[in-house]
Amino acid sequence: MAKIPLVFKVNGEQQEILVQPYQTLLSALRDELRLTGTKEGCSNGNCGACTVIVNGRTADSCLVLAAEANGAEVTTVEGLSQNGQLHPVQKAFMKYGALQCGFCTPGFLLSAKYLLDSNPNPTEHEIRLAIAGNLCRCTGYDKIVRAIQAVAQAEV
Repeated sequence: MAKIPLVFKVNGEQQEILVQPYQTLLSALRDELRLTGTKEGCSNGNCGACTVIVNGRTADSCLVLAAEANGAEVTTVEGLSQNGQLHPVQKAFMKYGALQCGFCTPGFLLSAKYLLDSNPNPTEHEIRLAIAGNLCRCTGYDKIVRAIQAVAQAEV
């Protein structure tokens, strides 16, 4: 099957790649652009490990065809830090022990960033709703919630 061109902005940089028509955005990011921070967990949109931000909204990249991202702006976990400085959400996850094995962490970080960009002062309930699409088998969620609250309260 013939590959199709995909032109989009990833982490602020214009990218032009060729993808298979059936290729997911997750696969394009990992296999074509070598941005391996985005993880493949379930491949059916249930775990959130592959969460990225597409045009200002979170998306499970395992459910998005790469071709659907043509012309889009995509942020992956690699795009959170700027000029060698960790994003406040990344700092908070480290400070509050909100990560353990790290597999789910990129998805949580992007879900947290999206929440805080759209609601800088969320309640605990709003935080829990915002991360409900992300599964973690290690942390129990309380440390993740506390880390996001700390960013909202500028404690990081």
